[in-house]
Amino acid sequence: MSETLRHALARARLGTIDVAAALEVDPKTVDRWLKGRVPYPRHRWALADMLQLDEGDLWPEVAQPRRTISHEVKAVYPHRWAVPQAIWRRLFQGASREIDILTYSSLFLAEDTGMIRLLVGRAEVGVKIRILLGDPDSPEVAARGAEEGIGADVMAARVRNALMLYRPLRKVEGVEIRLHRTTLYNSIYRADGELLVNVHAYGVPAAQAPVLYLTATRDEDSAAVYLTSLERVWTTAEPLR
Repeated sequence: MSETLRHALARARLGTIDVAAALEVDPKTVDRWLKGRVPYPRHRWALADMLQLDEGDLWPEVAQPRRTISHEVKAVYPHRWAVPQAIWRRLFQGASREIDILTYSSLFLAEDTGMIRLLVGRAEVGVKIRILLGDPDSPEVAARGAEEGIGADVMAARVRNALMLYRPLRKVEGVEIRLHRTTLYNSIYRADGELLVNVHAYGVPAAQAPVLYLTATRDEDSAAVYLTSLERVWTTAEPLR
């Protein structure tokens, strides 16, 4: 019996169904964890992030000593799909000043109606939201589609679908959407001083590529490099008409 995990879930007011939904596993799997079975590493990391604990706090028998790389690195996920949905929601829900989304389509976010409502709610309380999507008619979007192996037309269609799904945001004060024509080396999702950076790799779909979870602390940190890049793309992008 994993009493540590059980108590951590109770403190967080999370039930078996909540954890199963967030981590996209069967509730029976969560029950087995509570009975003492140790989750796979990616599930341990995701659950520790959800509970805002260290992996070693929950499973000291398997957690390896962590070597500090940088004080600004909160987590590294092997793939974008491995980032728990709860992390995306917590990131944007926690914004009090600004939210930025820089990508080619971010269709996975646009298709999440709960996320759209969350963004609308943030804007309505004064959070400034900027969304930068690739110009579907640009050669850069076409090139990315070819590199991912899905084709230029499919990538352009994804951008257009995202633009349709983001339509409710265009009616909300404080939200601005622009189209860019730049080669993206990373997709950046920013909420105040926290960033999820989806690192792009040639020939690899963005969903399969790693994600860095960073906290901006000083001007010389790596988070500042990504924020500077974001601002440069914003200044060259065209407002959506």
